[in-house]
Amino acid sequence: MTNHLFSDEHVCTHLGDEYERFHGAVVPPIYQNSLFVFESFERLTEAMKDEQSSYLYWRGTNPTVEIVEKKIAALEKGEKCKLFSSGMAAISSAILTFLQAGDHVLSVSNIYGHTTKFFSYIEKFGVSHTNTPSTDLDVIESLIQPNTKVMYLESPTTMTFKLLDLKAVSSLAKKYGIKTIIDNTWATPVFQNPITFGIDIVVHSVSKYLGGHSDLVGGALITSKEIMDHLFYHEFQLLGGVMPPYEAWLVMRGLRTLPLRMKAHQESGLKIATFLENHTSVKKVNYPGLKSHPDYELGKQQLKGYSGLMSFELTNNSFDSVRNVINSLKQFQIGVSWGGFESLVISPNYGYNTEQLINSGMDPGLIRISVGLENVDELMEDLDAALKLKARSV
Repeated sequence: MTNHLFSDEHVCTHLGDEYERFHGAVVPPIYQNSLFVFESFERLTEAMKDEQSSYLYWRGTNPTVEIVEKKIAALEKGEKCKLFSSGMAAISSAILTFLQAGDHVLSVSNIYGHTTKFFSYIEKFGVSHTNTPSTDLDVIESLIQPNTKVMYLESPTTMTFKLLDLKAVSSLAKKYGIKTIIDNTWATPVFQNPITFGIDIVVHSVSKYLGGHSDLVGGALITSKEIMDHLFYHEFQLLGGVMPPYEAWLVMRGLRTLPLRMKAHQESGLKIATFLENHTSVKKVNYPGLKSHPDYELGKQQLKGYSGLMSFELTNNSFDSVRNVINSLKQFQIGVSWGGFESLVISPNYGYNTEQLINSGMDPGLIRISVGLENVDELMEDLDAALKLKARSV
C-alpha cells in the first residue's frame, strides 16, 4: 500500500509517526540539534554522499521536519516535500529552480503581491515576466513566448477567487515545455490536489490552514522526486530558507486536526457567503462554493471542498464605505494573513490605489474575509451590523 491510498485523516494523525522508533511516544519528539555525530569518519563520508536521505546537519534533513514532509507529500499525492522557513522562501526557490538569464515567466490572474514583487526583483538577473488578468486559455496561450520556462498559478486566485482549469493549463504548458507552479494554500491538500491534474510543483504557506493556529510562519513545496532531487541541492540548501524543527512540530500539531478544521471552515464559509450574497449592501460575493460563481461547475470537477476565505464587493464601492465596514466589525479582526482559528478582514483598497486595483481586475469596494472557527451566527450578526451601519453612514 502506498501513502497515497491512506485517508487524509490517517495521514494527518499517524503517517510517519513511527511509534517504535520514538519509544512509543504518541507525539514524536522535537530534534532541536544543529548537527548529528557519527561513530566513524567512514559513516560520515557515506552520509555526505546522500545528504537528502541522511541526518547530517540541520540545513539538510531533520527527523522532526521529515515526518511533516512525509505527511504533506502524501496529502498532496506528490513524491517529495520540503519545508521552508516561510511561504516566500518556498515560492522563490520553486521559481528559481527552473530559470536562468534570458528566460521568461508567465503568471496568471491575481497572485500574491509579494510573488509579483519577486518577479520584478529577478528582472535584474535577466528574467522577464508577464502577467495576465485573464484566466481564459486562449489568452494565456497568446502570451507564451519562445523563452517562457515557468507558468505561475493560483486557483482560486488572490482576492478575486477565480478558478483556473488546472488540467487544461497543465496540458498547455506541457505542449510548450513549460513548468507549472501553483500556490494551493487556499484549498489545502484536503480540498485540491493539483499534481493529479499535471501541475509540476505545489506551493503552500503552512502559516495558513496547515498550521491553523496563527503561531508559525513557514512554507512547503511538493513535487516529483526528480525535481526535488535537483531543488534540494541547489535552491533549498544554497538559499538556506529551511524550517526549524520547532516550527515543523507546530505544523505537525496543526495537521492532526486539518481535515476536521477544513470541514468547519467550509460549513461556516458557505453559510456566510450565502448570507452576504443576499445582503442589500453587497453587490457581489467571490466564493467558488456558491452556485452563482462563474466557475462553480469547474470547481465541482477539481475541488473536493471550499475553505473559509472569500471576498465581497460593496454596492457603494468608495474607500469610505470600505473603511467604515471594516472599522465597524467586532468579531472579524483587522489583519493580514488568514487560515487560523480567528476570523479576519482586510481590503486591497488603501484609499490611494483605485486605478491600480481596477487595472488588476479588482473592484475598489472589495473586502476580503477569512472565516474562522467562531460561532457562525455571531459572525453573520457582526457582518450584518457593520453593513447596515455603513449604509446609514454613507
